[in-house]
Amino acid sequence: MSRKEADVRRILETPQPPVPPDLYTDVVRRGGRMLRRRRAARRLMWLLLLAALVAFVVWASVAQPWVEPPSETTPPLTGW
Repeated sequence: MSRKEADVRRILETPQPPVPPDLYTDVVRRGGRMLRRRRAARRLMWLLLLAALVAFVVWASVAQPWVEPPSETTPPLTGW
């Protein structure tokens, strides 16, 4: 058995310190708060993505970047 393994076994076999009774309620409260914050952040990111998509669609429908702009000059009239 190696020295590291013996050290790990010794640590695992020693009695663990008692857990304070109010620790569980604090952990549950903090975990719930973390989950609510993550959920709110996720919803905010989806909302921003949706707003950006709507803004892009509105801009594309107004600007119509796929249409060739009209010519600014007229061709010369010859042969009349």
